[in-house]
Amino acid sequence: MDYLELKITCREEFREILIAELSEIGYDSFLETEEGFDTYAEIDQFDRQVFEEILNRYREVAAIRLQENTVQKTNWNEEWEKNYDPIAVDDLVYVRASFHPSQSGFQHEIIINPKMSFGTGHHATTFQMLRLQGRIDHRGKRVLDVGSGTGILAIMAHLLGADEIQAFDIDDWCVDNGNENFVLNSLPIQMGLGTIRSVQPIGPFDIILANINKNVLLDELDIYASLLKNEGYLLLSGFYTEDIQDLVDHCKPLDLHLLSQESKENWAALVMKKG
Repeated sequence: MDYLELKITCREEFREILIAELSEIGYDSFLETEEGFDTYAEIDQFDRQVFEEILNRYREVAAIRLQENTVQKTNWNEEWEKNYDPIAVDDLVYVRASFHPSQSGFQHEIIINPKMSFGTGHHATTFQMLRLQGRIDHRGKRVLDVGSGTGILAIMAHLLGADEIQAFDIDDWCVDNGNENFVLNSLPIQMGLGTIRSVQPIGPFDIILANINKNVLLDELDIYASLLKNEGYLLLSGFYTEDIQDLVDHCKPLDLHLLSQESKENWAALVMKKG
């Protein structure tokens, strides 16, 4: 089956926004590049009108350029393998693909074969979430990973000693990929498919991880708060530094209080504590 490869060049600060927008209309395969990202669509199911409406909304402000190619689905893995390098989060964790050698000098190692799901550790949001996880005691804890993507944060929770982990994502492609990564890292769970409302995870949880976009976070914060134990931790990312105050203000009436914050390349990450 032939696919359209849509190579989108845009300003860095709009890459995550565009990925989120396209995810809402059914795109579930993305490959981040230095200039922007690539996404794919089956030619016979490609809705150009809806796709162009989103691009036109941001075309000028995000300096969007589009290149289209026709590719075979079997070529996708070759593309990310050519562009995927290992990363290191301090001395906490070394994230590599199965075709990379191990590296000494790290407390933990995660093997991620992303297959175009979001969450390889390269993006500033995932990098910061991993770093923040390393600062929180996961031993014996119940952890919920919302919008798990490749499953990298759930795997990190497992390595840090979490006793029980639940993870889910809205994209079946991510779920398949995440479950493959769980096997690679000896995490004996299955990723669920759906939104937090349809999956209905059963709390309470000691730690909730949510690396999504700002609009989804604002919509679901009350659910996170209801599922979180008193004195539990909520780790948030997927938004810009200028959005921090909006998130903090929304958290206050939910008895979620800012414990710490970080930023990297204008992307923010927060640790909220309940109670």
